[in-house]
Amino acid sequence: MGTCDGSCATLKKHMLLITTVAFGVLLNPLNSSMIAVGLSRIQQDFQLSYSDASWLISTYYLSSAVAQPVMGKLSDLFGKKRLFMLGLILIVIASVLAPFSPGFGWLLGFRMIQAIGSSTLFPAGMGIIRHVITENQAKALGTLSIFSSVSAAFGQSIGGFLIHFGDWPAIFLINFPFIIVSFLLAIKVLPKDPVREKQQIKLDYIGILLFTGMIVSWLLFLLGLETAFSWWKLALSILLSIVFYLFEAKNKEPFVDVLALQKNKNVTFVYLQFILINIVFYSVFFGVPTFLQDKMHLESNITGILMLAVAGFGVIIAPLAGKWIDANGSKPILLVGSVSIILGTLMLLTIRPDSSYVWIFFALSILGVSNGFNNIGMQTALYSFVTQEETGTASGLFMTSRYIGTILSSSLLGILFGKEVTTSHFHMIGVVGAIVGIAVLLLTIRMPNKKKANSTA
Repeated sequence: MGTCDGSCATLKKHMLLITTVAFGVLLNPLNSSMIAVGLSRIQQDFQLSYSDASWLISTYYLSSAVAQPVMGKLSDLFGKKRLFMLGLILIVIASVLAPFSPGFGWLLGFRMIQAIGSSTLFPAGMGIIRHVITENQAKALGTLSIFSSVSAAFGQSIGGFLIHFGDWPAIFLINFPFIIVSFLLAIKVLPKDPVREKQQIKLDYIGILLFTGMIVSWLLFLLGLETAFSWWKLALSILLSIVFYLFEAKNKEPFVDVLALQKNKNVTFVYLQFILINIVFYSVFFGVPTFLQDKMHLESNITGILMLAVAGFGVIIAPLAGKWIDANGSKPILLVGSVSIILGTLMLLTIRPDSSYVWIFFALSILGVSNGFNNIGMQTALYSFVTQEETGTASGLFMTSRYIGTILSSSLLGILFGKEVTTSHFHMIGVVGAIVGIAVLLLTIRMPNKKKANSTA
């Protein structure tokens, strides 16, 4: 009984910890998806064009892409619990003030503060979980993946319901139940940050500024691809990348240890692979509803049900994937995920305006399975290649990779659907996705197995 009591108490402690982090982590995907259904009302209130209003989405991605690794580094330096709670406070400030914005510029600013706050929660939370839960980490990450997937999947549905009854300010106020639960639990559950001497804390401010400029430059270049290819944006992005690399390579305590990334190619390849996976996922996540509604003329509720195949199967797969990874490592599950991407995107070629709902749901479910395998598989692969001390920064860069993939998918959809949504353009998503899927498969094949990965960490 004593052993059982001890293990049961540990399990309860771990579940409370996961719940605390999960209620914070879900805020970023929730807020990035809910805003999509609120753009129309925001346009009317502030008398904007669609392209102006869409900056609420673009700036959220830009802010998150920069803030994730920066806040991850700060959590490594100043304490993960401290930064986690600061992130929640920033979301509170933004969510309270945004509904009272006197102009669109103010709303844009509060939205960026919200992005920075929610971006703090993932790297800080991952660092805490990795420090506390030393066994069966993949199972814990699988649980977190469920929260993130559910909030992303149902974000648009929740947003539509809230706007119907409370207009667009309601999509900011809905954050409070999650924030309150996460904050109260964080005070009690999250472990105290170790006391560090002031001389131990050195922050690479110039490196952070150069990184910010580099990421913003690249993302603006990628965002502009759907309208025109800008040579000067490309040249500026390359120049800033070179300057950032040279500066960080000479820095004794860099913001991003570029030399370590250069030596530990496994981490670099994880980031690249995650970019490719998200190009496919978000091309499907945003491209399929556009085709279903514009070409097949389906109602939004039918489209929403069909799209649950992508997110829903990902939610079902995540806990099973976690157990599999704990037993066999990340590589086997990523091989299945890679093959599922190829099969799923090729299945898109069979979808036509006269396709049955059952067939569409079946085709999309394969992509949902790949999403469940790849998300948790990539996270656990990353953590097998980095030390606990690097978790915050590594987690932040991992999420930056997701946003780069998201914006690349946006550019792809802009090029394909910019003038007209046709079946042949939709099928091109499948062709491009299959090609990207093959690249993901090749990167998975070259990935070291569990034993080799652990020895490099």
